[in-house]
Amino acid sequence: MRLSAKPGTHLWIGIGMVWLLIVAVGLWVTLRYETTPGEAGDPPSHWPAESRLPHKSGVPTIVVMGHPKCPCTRATIGELAVMMTRLHDSVSADVVFVRPQGVPDDWDDTDLRRSAAAIPGVAVVTDLNEVEADLFRAQVSGQTMLYNAAGKLEFSGGITASRGHSGDNIGRSSIVSFVTTGSADHTRTPVFGCALRTPKNLNGEKL
Repeated sequence: MRLSAKPGTHLWIGIGMVWLLIVAVGLWVTLRYETTPGEAGDPPSHWPAESRLPHKSGVPTIVVMGHPKCPCTRATIGELAVMMTRLHDSVSADVVFVRPQGVPDDWDDTDLRRSAAAIPGVAVVTDLNEVEADLFRAQVSGQTMLYNAAGKLEFSGGITASRGHSGDNIGRSSIVSFVTTGSADHTRTPVFGCALRTPKNLNGEKL
């Protein structure tokens, strides 16, 4: 004798399938977001003469461009701390946080900025009106550049493997290799972070 399904069974099966589909789509969207890099910047091949950032003579300089409210950049700051622990006095490092004109003075006073300032050997700089971001042609929060002692660009990219994730990655190992051996297998890596700069209109003016 064939047993018939209880009333409502098919309804619950349907609801369960829809729920599983929603979960699967959500996971796919999250994974896609985490692994999709931002727009690649094109930093100058030599240290921009107009920059007001300190470029210590005789040692390479790491420059990290950051948006003070970008949650993805927390992992970048963590990776910078790991690098600075390893490289000690072999490099100088600047973390530059953008601050658009017209925002309150404490707009960039965030935990992210304080975390960067707590790293030994790191100077935190406020980039009012995104002047330095323009000079270094940075597009994404977390973009990291290494300029050698003579001011030549050796590396540009991200120092995380994906958006907001810490751990071993090609960017970090490339910078460490450049500083310690003078060469590395990679000079560019994707940057995973929020848009760094304020959009501009067709005349090049910030919106």
